[in-house]
Amino acid sequence: MADPLLYADTSHSADQLYFCRLYVPDPFISFAAGGKKYGVFNRLEFGRAQKESALDIVLPLESLLERAKSRWPDRKCGPAEIIALLAAEHKLTEFAVPQDFPVGLADQLRAHGLAIIVAEGAFFPAREIKTGDEARAIREGNRCAAAGIAAAERVLRASRIKGKKLFWRNATLTSERLKIAIETACLEAGGVSIDTIAAGGDQACDPHARGTGALRPQELIIVDVFPRVNKTGYHGDMTRTFLKGRAHDAQRGLVAAVRSAQKLALRRIRTGVSGRDVHGQVVAHFESLGYKTATSAAGSTGFFHGTGHGLGLEVHEPPRMGATADTALKKGAVVTVEPGLYYPGLGACRIEDVAHVTDDAPTLLSKYHYEWELR
Repeated sequence: MADPLLYADTSHSADQLYFCRLYVPDPFISFAAGGKKYGVFNRLEFGRAQKESALDIVLPLESLLERAKSRWPDRKCGPAEIIALLAAEHKLTEFAVPQDFPVGLADQLRAHGLAIIVAEGAFFPAREIKTGDEARAIREGNRCAAAGIAAAERVLRASRIKGKKLFWRNATLTSERLKIAIETACLEAGGVSIDTIAAGGDQACDPHARGTGALRPQELIIVDVFPRVNKTGYHGDMTRTFLKGRAHDAQRGLVAAVRSAQKLALRRIRTGVSGRDVHGQVVAHFESLGYKTATSAAGSTGFFHGTGHGLGLEVHEPPRMGATADTALKKGAVVTVEPGLYYPGLGACRIEDVAHVTDDAPTLLSKYHYEWELR
């Protein structure tokens, strides 16, 4: 494979963060040559990159830009000219780039005579296997997630039922207010939770609906929290389902089915097992309990998403556990385990934890209780 080249910031590019191990909010150049990792930084970031990054060599942007202008005086020089200059110095004629590499920059580099090869699949396949430090970082992400879920539980326990609404601190409890409590708790724990889900009733039957408006008693409420740890950039991802008031038998049956499906999946996960097989057993389990999946013009009901996905510097990354996940789970991979059931009129339930794959039973990297009926 050709030497890797990236041009991205680390807020949006997990590959750049993985390669450099440094938070930088603006795009910058990084590449490998001769077995060493290089980065190009302006004066604002240069000193910090030297002290904090995982790069072998840190280069100053300003002097490289001046050299590029001397070589191409008739051009408006930018990242393409700096990369072309560095490629010539290192006798490189081609680079491998990730699929989200800027297309305009790729075209400019090709005009400079460089071969730009877009990688198929994961740019850094090693990201799928988590080291001990990475697993600990993800565990920390789930500690932040648990802090958010605990905040949601406290609010729901403290809320009061008045007619068909919940009231907390003398005002209607809404999804928006609950999410503020969740996200504040995550911030205090050291993480940032964006796009938090706190959806009740039929809203929760759309698995990625964030939730809006008043929350109601005797309805299932899905709380899904996936914060990014400020210090490391790694994520947590946990889901619990709550109900304020008294559940009826159909709701209790739904929650029990989801929890038993999650336990089943956790028993099946280990090195070498196909993610598709784990998912298939969860589907079969639901069907055996009478929870059918169907699709109509109005949408889907039942269990219609994957059983889990990889977790790390991105919330969703390889591997997958779903109907099309035909690759075997690798030792050291970290996956979510999140079966769910969704039936408008009855409600929805999803329970999610995070597992580190081993040769035997997986190691849970998340911890929170499963008590859900809050009186």
